[in-house]
Amino acid sequence: MRRINISAWAIRAPIPSVVLFIILILLGVFSFQQLPVERFPNIDVPTISVVIAQPGASPSELETQVTKHVEDALAALSGVKHVVSTITDGTSITTVQFHLGINTDRALNDVKDAVTRIRGDLPRTIEAPVTQRVDIAGLPILTYAASAKDMSLEELSWFIDDTVKRDSPGSSTTRLSARYSPCEALAKCGALAALRAKSGWR
Repeated sequence: MRRINISAWAIRAPIPSVVLFIILILLGVFSFQQLPVERFPNIDVPTISVVIAQPGASPSELETQVTKHVEDALAALSGVKHVVSTITDGTSITTVQFHLGINTDRALNDVKDAVTRIRGDLPRTIEAPVTQRVDIAGLPILTYAASAKDMSLEELSWFIDDTVKRDSPGSSTTRLSARYSPCEALAKCGALAALRAKSGWR
């Protein structure tokens, strides 16, 4: 049986090989142009938050009596990637992110069960823990912060509401933190920069 030497055949007859590669390149370019492009692709990141409120408690008390127990319980769950906590006066928020591929509903149930198991270790004065999934697609992609040396908090708040939001693009929004497309974000940043010069705020 005669063995076919493809390399030798391609050298002797290069035209079919060249034509084949040109066809493959054209098919690749055409397929790439047909790929759909989404500005906000639907990505399901399994992230769960646990909010526990204890009116009148200081952050140091919440850290030792509440947050530490919650973090230890959530860190023991399978598939956990990150555990981050934020503590303010009277409120402890613990956010746990699971690895991609973990079912979000299953992760939510696991977190609820973990919080239920440590309920007896938490202070009796806390309110019922609120466990909910975090919708990544619904979070703002752009957040503004303003400060002014010559304004009090009340004056700065009125200035943001009455001047900045009214004179900047997207003034129909009810919050300064909102979702904008890249073009809208650039336009809004330009408007804020123009207002900065005449107001003294940054």
